[in-house]
Amino acid sequence: MTTQPLSAPSPSLWTYAQPFLVGGFTGSLATTILHPIDITKVRIQITSEILGKAQGSNHISPIDAVKQIIKEDGFRGLYKGLDAAILRQVLYTTTRMGVYTTLFQHIKEKEGSVSPAKKIASALTAGFLGSLIGNPADVALVRMQADPTLPVIERRNYKSAVNAIARIVKEEGVLMLWKGSSPTIVRGMAINLGMLAPYDEIRERLNVSKGTVDTVGTRLIAAASAGLLASIFSLPFDNMKTKLQKMKPEGHGTLTYNGLTDCFVKTIRREGISRLWVGFLPFYSRTAPHVMLTLLIQDLFNTWSRNRAQGRV
Repeated sequence: MTTQPLSAPSPSLWTYAQPFLVGGFTGSLATTILHPIDITKVRIQITSEILGKAQGSNHISPIDAVKQIIKEDGFRGLYKGLDAAILRQVLYTTTRMGVYTTLFQHIKEKEGSVSPAKKIASALTAGFLGSLIGNPADVALVRMQADPTLPVIERRNYKSAVNAIARIVKEEGVLMLWKGSSPTIVRGMAINLGMLAPYDEIRERLNVSKGTVDTVGTRLIAAASAGLLASIFSLPFDNMKTKLQKMKPEGHGTLTYNGLTDCFVKTIRREGISRLWVGFLPFYSRTAPHVMLTLLIQDLFNTWSRNRAQGRV
């Protein structure tokens, strides 16, 4: 009598859902911690647009930006739009981290390893889908953060992220929720390109060179490198996204910018090409820790989960 080999158990629902849930949780946690820096970054971008080159706005101090925010709205102003920021993470980071991890694991199981080219392709795909899904919350977030910079009569005074999205649909149409989606999508793809693919590639190369397996030091170096690259790649698109999403029709009904390319051209003409990276310090101070926290918490949780499944904890 022959014994039939046992088939491998089918993956559970948790196996498929885990990368998405962990990604969303880590992104939301990091956002909650770092939201005041994001508020400061947006304020600097808006101030740069208002001042342009003519008024000598070569350096806009993050400290001055924070003081202005507190002066206008108190310390609670540093957390304005936090609900929209968390909603964005629930939609955006849940999708992009889940999609990237799922694609990465699928390729690794099928081919044994993941080439740099396929890491990049997976990162870009995840960034595209995450940004597309998260754009409505992103529009609400930028508008809520920009509202204090507008004249009182022009302020939208949204009560919450849900109120902002509902009013945008009612007053401007559902398609307005994807206003500025081009720079948002490109920004998301740029962040993922600098964040996810380099993190895995650098971590793997360090493991080989050191003969270790994912030590804390290896993960920190890889995460810090990914944070820097993500900041450099994505800030110009983040600047354009802020401008496109906050703009309102001018007196004669036309918009300040006709799209992503027009926004780039006008920004360079009015502010100078270096201003594409305006607010780099607060942007990096927010983006790099966010990238590092998201990657490290997810990595540690996944390691714990694997060890638990194998009875090691």
